[in-house]
Amino acid sequence: MCRNTHSAKLTPGGLAIDCVEIGSAKIIVTARLSTKIGTCPECGAVSGRIHSRYKRRLMNLPAHGRIVEINVETRRFRCVGTACRRRIFVQRLGDAVALPSARRTARMDSIVHRLGLALGGRPGHNLASRLAIPVSKDTLLRTVRRRAARPREPLRAVGIDDWAWRKGCQYGTIICDLERRRIVALLPDRASGTSAACRLLSLHPARLGRARQVG
Repeated sequence: MCRNTHSAKLTPGGLAIDCVEIGSAKIIVTARLSTKIGTCPECGAVSGRIHSRYKRRLMNLPAHGRIVEINVETRRFRCVGTACRRRIFVQRLGDAVALPSARRTARMDSIVHRLGLALGGRPGHNLASRLAIPVSKDTLLRTVRRRAARPREPLRAVGIDDWAWRKGCQYGTIICDLERRRIVALLPDRASGTSAACRLLSLHPARLGRARQVG
């Protein structure tokens, strides 16, 4: 059953709801951006000339024990800048709604990140299933690694501990910046070579991306 509604409780701000379909296990929301213009990411020109439309599917926070899926109608615009190399661009949803190419809303991604930080892979997946959050253990770990901020200043107080990729079978090394209270890197093992990489990180944080591949 499809119901027309003007309530914005099921979607982040900036989206207008056209239809809500309530099922026994899933709520499907059809929405669109309230703005009818877009800004070209290449030249910054504002355009209202629509080229085409397509559907973008986002997973949102669950409601009443049901999975919530948002189908957003997104527009492609023609750039009006005469000197711009990009002739067609996609309308951005905005960071408050979802990042470019993301499959989850920003608030859903924040919950997935916190589950991954608190519980890790498999335990986080088990709890997420009970909360009607469809996310795999690998996605939880990928989200933690993706959102781990790279430090721009030398690390002076570093915390090193074990990280369970697979409890009882495979362990890695987690490096934390104790001053800023955040994760610096997740290394693939806990061998002596990894400890040496940790010492390099404390002196040269710019080598973080390379050290993540050590192992």
